[in-house]
Amino acid sequence: MLLPALNHHIHRRLLSSHHIFSLNLSTLSSHRHRLLPIAPLQFQSHEAVEENPYDLICEDPIQVCSDIWVRSFSRSHLHPSFPNLTGFLKKFDLWILAYQRSCAHQTGSFPPKNAIHVSELRSLLALSRSALSGRHPWGATTHLILRSPNDPPSIHRISKRKFLALLESSPPPFQDHVLQELLLLVLEPVFEPRFSSKSHAFRPGRSPHTVIRTIRSNFAGYLWFLKADLTDVADDFTPELIVSCLEKAVGDRKVVGLVKSALRTPVKVVSGGEGKVLDKLTKRRMKRKMLRKSRKKKLLNENEPKPDPYWLRTFFSFAPEEADWVPRYGHCGILSPLLANICLNELDNWMEDRIVKYFCPSKLDSIWKESMDDGCHNPAWPEFVPSSGREKTRRMDYVRYGSYILVGIRGPREDAVELRKDLIEFCETRYGLRLENSKIEIEHVTRGIQFLDHVISRRVIYPTLHYTATGGNVVSKKGLGTLLSVNASLNQCIRQFRKLELVKGDKDPEPLPCIPMLYSGQAHTNSQMNKLLETMADWYKYADNRKKIVGFCAYVIRSSIAKLYAARYRLKSRAKVYKIASRDLSRPLRESTRNASPEYSDLLRMGLVDAIDGVQFSHMSLIPSCDYTPLPKNWVPEHEWVLREYIKLQDPKFFCELRKSVKHQELGVPQDDMSKIVWNFKVCGVFGWDKHDNNKQLGNSAEASNYGSTYTEELILYEEILFGNPTMQYSQLTPTSIPLSNTCLEFKIVDPGKSCIFPTKTLAAETFSSSVQPCRLRLCLR
Repeated sequence: MLLPALNHHIHRRLLSSHHIFSLNLSTLSSHRHRLLPIAPLQFQSHEAVEENPYDLICEDPIQVCSDIWVRSFSRSHLHPSFPNLTGFLKKFDLWILAYQRSCAHQTGSFPPKNAIHVSELRSLLALSRSALSGRHPWGATTHLILRSPNDPPSIHRISKRKFLALLESSPPPFQDHVLQELLLLVLEPVFEPRFSSKSHAFRPGRSPHTVIRTIRSNFAGYLWFLKADLTDVADDFTPELIVSCLEKAVGDRKVVGLVKSALRTPVKVVSGGEGKVLDKLTKRRMKRKMLRKSRKKKLLNENEPKPDPYWLRTFFSFAPEEADWVPRYGHCGILSPLLANICLNELDNWMEDRIVKYFCPSKLDSIWKESMDDGCHNPAWPEFVPSSGREKTRRMDYVRYGSYILVGIRGPREDAVELRKDLIEFCETRYGLRLENSKIEIEHVTRGIQFLDHVISRRVIYPTLHYTATGGNVVSKKGLGTLLSVNASLNQCIRQFRKLELVKGDKDPEPLPCIPMLYSGQAHTNSQMNKLLETMADWYKYADNRKKIVGFCAYVIRSSIAKLYAARYRLKSRAKVYKIASRDLSRPLRESTRNASPEYSDLLRMGLVDAIDGVQFSHMSLIPSCDYTPLPKNWVPEHEWVLREYIKLQDPKFFCELRKSVKHQELGVPQDDMSKIVWNFKVCGVFGWDKHDNNKQLGNSAEASNYGSTYTEELILYEEILFGNPTMQYSQLTPTSIPLSNTCLEFKIVDPGKSCIFPTKTLAAETFSSSVQPCRLRLCLR
């Protein structure tokens, strides 16, 4: 039963367009195809008899990827590395899947397998041969094996100067992207079970939200926080270091050789005017030129994907500093984040060992008195930590997102300083790179620590007892405990809006008109801003001040649109816009003209205009509250849970142990009990089996002799109530206990054609809803 669910998770993971990041890998511009040869390549000329690519399509690529995930999660961490991954590289179905995913990045649509032309399949087969032979040309600009679907061949001639300019400005080729996708499909399931649970970036099922929830659930009670930025270290990883970390889990020489050649092949630097010094007048002219170019309507070429909508581009600009970092190593492309996690996984393992060694419990503390997993406070409210004695338990926790780490320490500041020295020494010895002291910050929790645009702090909870003798003041100000607070940074939100030129000022920001939506209609503008507000409300889902921060964003966006409408429709002020279009800007605004125009309702009914949706969150009550759902103790992503459950069900030892435990504890399956009850009722009847079973248990005692009469009297009582008072409401009946076990009584009303099902032992009064006329009842077993 878990196998379809497993395939569903893998299928959703592979075919989803929302990947860890998106790279613009289009192969050259519209003139790129002019410099590409049309003749077959030398890799195809070596084959005497060319294979038919359709004969190699024999498996489901999703099932092949599922097998890789199951195989990797079935192996223990102490098992040696994977010796043979070339067999998966030889599967042509995986190459087709990598090609489809690459086309989705290029064109924005996932092409079906049947729509791929035979010439493209042959080029893809030639690319697989070149990769398996170890002669793949990374970063090639000419003599390409596989073309991009956006680069059709052309016979027009170009000059030598344009040819050299296209070579210098050419982006990475499409064939490299296909090979990177294939290596990612094979290597990601190999390393996922080896990665630490403290790492959350560039991994399936994990996101900044899981980091914030982890901090909220596990970082309560820490006094000192150490935040480190390892971006300079991670960007300078050498190819030898990356390959050495890769070989610890992968023993296949061809796979390691492909990654090594991608790392060592020099990357061509695109020439630009970075070194030129421009004066103010030239900069102003270039800015005006860029503005005119951005406002000019652009006609898309054939098969060219549409650009991202305005709301999506705006939301991406709100990415925090920790999530904005994307590593790039050589020609690895989308494989680079996985390689960065492989290298930084050693830091995760080193920190986990330090956490175990640092732990020192104390009986005087309120939490973690005996073990690291001991949580003495309420697990449903993990943010609250009760007050403790003078001596506290020494404990440490750690989380990493990309190249940024956050360490919480329950102990003196000297321990945080010592950890900083050890971290610098570890980076020098293991990575060969020096980490500067300025990249490591140590802050107390009372001052607030900013991580992923959320500020981590605490507040003391005081008792609410007021004494009248002192005028209502609190006599004892001793705190009951501390409460961890995770708030969204309002200052950082204002900075992001200021970069987008939607506000001006810092302390009291003033909204500015949304110029990029100047030529869009009212319906389209409101729709774009609603999508932006919904996405931002979801981003701040786990912030304590979610209502405040989302309300501020809604105010800025609504005011910016109102100013835009005031300029477009010549209304002079926001107040007039709100007066006509209401507070949520849902009423139509029209230009004042002398010509008589049809009403908006008539145009809407004829389908000539779009419906205008009001801007969301116009009132504070419409904004959702913070989600305080605690993260489970041993939380894992859903796909990992499905994988481990599937592997457990495939193990015959699991069923043997389960059967032994059932026999040892004398447990029974509910279906067996129900079968026995139904059989006894069929053989002995309702009253006969009930008397027989109770007489058998009580041994002809007085209680057994009166048992049947009691049960009969109860049934008679219900019969008298239903027949004796026809106008009585069903809701007025008082349920009486019926001494039957594991059964259900059905009182079927024959005349109206209705039936009421009563639960075991007790008749629920709320199931009766209407008055009943005198009718005939039938008692049957269901």
